[in-house]
Amino acid sequence: MTAPGNWQATHVFYAANPRPFLLQCVRPLVAELTAEGLIDNYFFMNYWLEGPHIRLRLKPVDESVAPAVRARTEQAVDAFLAERPALYEVDSGFLNDFYNTLFEIEFPGSERGHYMDDQGRMNLRPNNSRSAEPYEPEYGKYGGPAGIELAEWHFRHSSDLVIEALRTKNLHLRTVLLGTSAQLMMVMSGTFLPGDQELTDYLESYYQFWHTAFPGTGFIGTVEYDKNYAAMAPGLTSHFARVRAAVGAGEPGRLPGFLAGWAEHCAELNERARKLTLDGDLVFRSWDGERDERVTDPAVALPLLLSPYMHMTNNRLHVTIRDEAYLSHVLGRTLRESVAPPTAAAEAVTTP
Repeated sequence: MTAPGNWQATHVFYAANPRPFLLQCVRPLVAELTAEGLIDNYFFMNYWLEGPHIRLRLKPVDESVAPAVRARTEQAVDAFLAERPALYEVDSGFLNDFYNTLFEIEFPGSERGHYMDDQGRMNLRPNNSRSAEPYEPEYGKYGGPAGIELAEWHFRHSSDLVIEALRTKNLHLRTVLLGTSAQLMMVMSGTFLPGDQELTDYLESYYQFWHTAFPGTGFIGTVEYDKNYAAMAPGLTSHFARVRAAVGAGEPGRLPGFLAGWAEHCAELNERARKLTLDGDLVFRSWDGERDERVTDPAVALPLLLSPYMHMTNNRLHVTIRDEAYLSHVLGRTLRESVAPPTAAAEAVTTP
C-alpha cells in the first residue's frame, strides 16, 4: 500500500501584491492537480520572514505522486515568475525597517539563528525566487495533531474564499478590502462566541493582543482609531446586528452570497472544534511554552482557536495587522455600545 501523501511547502518570494500570483498561478495549478487526482488539499498564507513571500502548501494524495506534484508546482511557479516578476525590492527603505522591527519582536536573540546577517539584521531572500521548505505545523497553537487536521481542512476553505474574493471583488480598494474583512470577522466571531458579553470581551482582548504585541512602535494605535469611529458607527452597528441574528438563528441564507457560504462553513468548523474539545482531543501549548495543556472546556478552547483562524483569513486577504487590530477595535466598541444601557451608550458616543 502506498503511504499517505506528506504536505509539500513552497515559499515564493514575491515583493508585490500577491493577487496576480494567486489568480494566475495558484488557482489554475490547484484546479489542475485536483482534477487529475494528484492532491487532496492545499492552502496558502502570506509571510514576511526573509522578505515578503507566499507560503504555498500542497498535499499529494499519496507519496507515489509526490514527485509529480513537486515538479508541476515548480514548473508553474517558475513560469509565472518569468512572465510576471515583482519589480520592487525591499533591501532598503521603510519596508525593510518594518520587517526588521517584526523580526526583533518575534525572534528573540537566541531564536534568530540563520535568519540574521552579520550586521544583526534579517536576511533577505532573492526577489522572484522559490524554495522548497519543510512543512512545520504549529501544533501548540491549533490543539495538537487533531487540531492541525481540522485547521488544514479549514485553511482550504479560507484559501478558496479569498481567491474567489480576489477574482470577483475590487479588493485593491481599501474600503472594499476592509469592508470584506470586517464582515468575515463578524461572521466567524459571532459563530464561535454568540453571547453579547463574551464576544465584546473577546474583540477587545483581540485588539489589546495586537496593541501589546508591538510595544513602543506606535504601530497599533487607539486615538486615531476612535477618530474614524463616529462616522461609521450607525451603519456598522446595524449590519453587525443583522449578521449576528442570521448566524445565531442558523439561517445563513439571510446573508449576502459570499457571507452565506462562509457562515455555513464557520458553523461546521465551530461544531467540529467543539466536538474535538469535548472528546479531549485538543492539546495546546501553554503561553509560557513550558508545557502542553489538554483543554476540554469549549469556553476555553474556542477563543484559543478563533484567534488564529480569524487572523489567518485576514492574512490571506493581505489585510495588515494594523488594519486587523483597527477592525477588532471598532467591532468591539460597536458591540459594546449597542448592548449597553441607553445612558451609558450615550455617554460613550459623546466622550471625546
